[in-house]
Amino acid sequence: MTVLDQTPPSARRREWTPACSYGDMLPERGVAVLVDGRQVAVFRTFDGVLYALDNLDPYSGAYVLSRGIVGTRNGEPTVASPMHKQVFSLVTGVCVDDPDTVVPTYPVRVSDGIVEVSAA
Repeated sequence: MTVLDQTPPSARRREWTPACSYGDMLPERGVAVLVDGRQVAVFRTFDGVLYALDNLDPYSGAYVLSRGIVGTRNGEPTVASPMHKQVFSLVTGVCVDDPDTVVPTYPVRVSDGIVEVSAA
């Protein structure tokens, strides 16, 4: 399986925080990572692509999105909050059911088999 670094060239100069080994991440599951004092939820999809977004569920105020249910809506990867089941795009962070609510997304990459996240 090939994991593509989807980080644009300008973002490669960012500071990266190691999260975990890519091989330790299960497909369709999330992990929570502390990056520059922020809780970030990192997800690996079945096709091997990584996504990172804020771990804070804006509806419940709980840091739980990393424990959400990964799926798709109209072909776009999503995560449903385990609290109130709102669905967020893993690509954009936009709530599918309420487009006015957006969860911040973060650059994520694999370097030497280690998943890294940048909060910048």
